[in-house]
Amino acid sequence: MSTSTTPSSTAATRQRNPLRAILGISFGWQVLIGLVLGIILGLVAAQIGPVAETDANPDGANWLTTGLDTIGTIFVTLLKALVPPLIFLAIVTSIANLRNVTNAARLAWKTLLWFAITALISVAVGITLGVVTSPGENSGVDRSAEAASSTQGGWMDFLTGLVPANFLGIAGKAGEDGSVSLSFNALQILVISIAVGIAVLKVGEKAEPFLKVTGSALEIVQKLLWWVIRLAPIGTVGLLGNAVASYGWEAIGQLGVFTVDVYVGMLIVLLVVYPVLLKLNGLSVGSFFRGVWPATSLGFVSRSSLGTMPMTQTVTERMGVPRHYASFAIPLGATTKMDGCAAIYPSLAAIFVANFYGVPLGITDYLLIVLVSVLGSAATAGMTGATVMLTLTLSTLGLPLEGVGLLLAIDPILDMGRTALNVTGQSLVAVIVAKREKILDQGTYDATRRTSFQVIQAEETAEAQGAPDAAAEAGESTEAGDSSEVADGTGKQPATA
Repeated sequence: MSTSTTPSSTAATRQRNPLRAILGISFGWQVLIGLVLGIILGLVAAQIGPVAETDANPDGANWLTTGLDTIGTIFVTLLKALVPPLIFLAIVTSIANLRNVTNAARLAWKTLLWFAITALISVAVGITLGVVTSPGENSGVDRSAEAASSTQGGWMDFLTGLVPANFLGIAGKAGEDGSVSLSFNALQILVISIAVGIAVLKVGEKAEPFLKVTGSALEIVQKLLWWVIRLAPIGTVGLLGNAVASYGWEAIGQLGVFTVDVYVGMLIVLLVVYPVLLKLNGLSVGSFFRGVWPATSLGFVSRSSLGTMPMTQTVTERMGVPRHYASFAIPLGATTKMDGCAAIYPSLAAIFVANFYGVPLGITDYLLIVLVSVLGSAATAGMTGATVMLTLTLSTLGLPLEGVGLLLAIDPILDMGRTALNVTGQSLVAVIVAKREKILDQGTYDATRRTSFQVIQAEETAEAQGAPDAAAEAGESTEAGDSSEVADGTGKQPATA
């Protein structure tokens, strides 16, 4: 395959990735630089210290902390702005895509079954670590840090929250200054989307014009999301920098055992449990991790399963999972499949809170943690943070909800790892189910190579434009260490011996 470029293709490459064209920096390295720069600027901001509190600056944050917070907030806000239409369009379209699949019902329940299996294993890992290490005992965190979350996750709140307040799942709240802020309930949007998707299947041919509109709208929203994702390195600087500046390493030190437990648990699931499941299903471990890497790394920096969803679906399809199934499993997983946020983290957090307040936990309590993790993961609804799932777990066990405040200081640091595990698990289930149902393209899966964000984005653009050779003309290389590997422009990696 020729990798020569034409002037027009070079111009296209520069438009798609100006920073790489100018500085020769790939997206993966941009993210790593953002992580390092965020830590450095956060430490500098912490050294500067607070300033005098004013009406405009009630927290006394210095200029650098304020700047980092603003950058991170803008990035997350842009992601959140695209989430409501993304959920609705993706779920409706994915359900509609199953209308031509003969074993659609079987694929659906098998997907949910594997969601539950991986969640069960993950929560077992979390409980085991919590029982062995007792993270809440002798913790350095101060009792004054306790505070109940404003977002509660009781079972009644969860059940009533399933009922949409309006068709868009959007709610308004008046502030003390008279301003009105809008928020959305991702779980309600999910329920609406499933209902509309099923209605589309029932209506049949008369719904085809509607599907054409939703399909086109989904392409547009995903393109907007790709543009926001390009800002991930900058957003990482703000998010991580603000976390370090606001809480520093002191908070991590105070919650050291808990922090280590969470990351050790996630690494066990990622590097032990997932490989074992892949091997048991006759799948190459190396091919999977090479293929899923772009989604895993993007989930780490974005802290949003929904924001990462287009990337997760793309890498899953590139590993040989049929589009008609991937477009159903990944959107569903992005809202309900959370091995990090809904299994490992809440189980360890519940044990931490119980240890901190001196509340003994029995076998029944541990079984309740398992039940909540397997059945209640939809409460997290795919956005950043796992507070709702944590409060749901604490309320089920009868533990003080004020314990949530004890852990908020390090939540941004933990959320990066949680989301990375979430999106990896979502792709894993899709691959395993496709393999077991004999719809996985085994040749494509085995030939999967580690690739870059640029290659994936180029191929997505080429496919949308109906120009399969555009990606090859761009001459984009894979991530560092695989610089000789170039996409062939077909949406799949070339086979290798």
